Amino acid sequence: MGLAGRHALAVFLLLASPALLAQSRYNLQPPATGIAAQIYDMHTLMLLICLFIFVIVFGVMFWAVVHHRKSKGAIAAHFHENTAVEIAWTVIPVLILLGMAWPATKTVLEMKDTRDPDITIKATGYQWKWGYDYLQGEGQGIRFVSNLSTSREQIDGKTAKGEHYLVEVDNPVVVPVGKKIRVLTTAADVIHAWWLPAFGVKQDAIPGFIRDAWFRADKEGIYRGNCAELCGKDHGFMPIEVHVVSQEAYGKWVAEQQAAMAAAASAGAREWTLAELVEHGAKVYAANCVACHQADGKGLPPAFPPLDGSKVVLGEVAGQIAVVLNGRPGTPMAAFGALLSEADIAAVITYTRNSWSNKTDEAVQPAQIAAAKGK
Repeated sequence: MGLAGRHALAVFLLLASPALLAQSRYNLQPPATGIAAQIYDMHTLMLLICLFIFVIVFGVMFWAVVHHRKSKGAIAAHFHENTAVEIAWTVIPVLILLGMAWPATKTVLEMKDTRDPDITIKATGYQWKWGYDYLQGEGQGIRFVSNLSTSREQIDGKTAKGEHYLVEVDNPVVVPVGKKIRVLTTAADVIHAWWLPAFGVKQDAIPGFIRDAWFRADKEGIYRGNCAELCGKDHGFMPIEVHVVSQEAYGKWVAEQQAAMAAAASAGAREWTLAELVEHGAKVYAANCVACHQADGKGLPPAFPPLDGSKVVLGEVAGQIAVVLNGRPGTPMAAFGALLSEADIAAVITYTRNSWSNKTDEAVQPAQIAAAKGK
């Protein structure tokens, strides 16, 4: 084999080796589920088929150009309607397409088979965060909001970017290894998409509709994805982070979450001081409100009005509570009544009424939020 032939073989083997492909920064993420492995293999197969067709077609074309050029005295042939050629160039592409469609159809059907899950999680898209509810299986009843945890200083270029810049969250999804996880997707405002490449999952989250997908992670680890639908100004700031852990570690996480929810419930039953509310409210505001209303409370008018000096914030407490609980239809203002605890909502309202130039000295208690909810 000549030097050119050896080089061609090396390139082919490089493309054909999934292990080497997995290490490439220009390829799909290494698969962590059976479905993702099938997608990965199909991607490699389709690429090789396209490469083979490219080499054959352009090889014949360039051979014809070189060997039938005018300088060699070639005289163009004159012929029309070759039945054998027409049959060949119809049948061969059909066979190629059928060969590509068969494994693709099998994989798509398997992707849609969400029956008999071990755990069911609802993922709700908001501008710009994800809310998760564990609806079935171990951990049922757990719910939390997952926000981008990359600091504003990194985003604004004031500090060096971290290793997981824009793909890290404060509350990741946690699931046990080897279990079938069904994910129900929906949205509260606009269309989002729950996309986790390593799991082979990409499902739109559409307001008013429930879509579903599933995965079964084969190995423990941390896997990251993003919202894959252009959903507004902070579309790039709503990542997805899933931790796949052992069954034992998952049991501990479930216990911790249940304890935290119980603590949040008890926090909603006590009286808070103004200082406590403002301190806690600052954290809630940073996690849920700062993207739209900004750290200085000036907002980004007209889409995101300022809270500093706002008539709503400085007006009757009941009016602001209603806005935070129920949102504003037709605007990006989400309803936080189902997202945050009574204590969190009371704290963030108190924070906005006592920050920047707002100095009401009013403390909104969790009991007032519970009363507004009708509890």
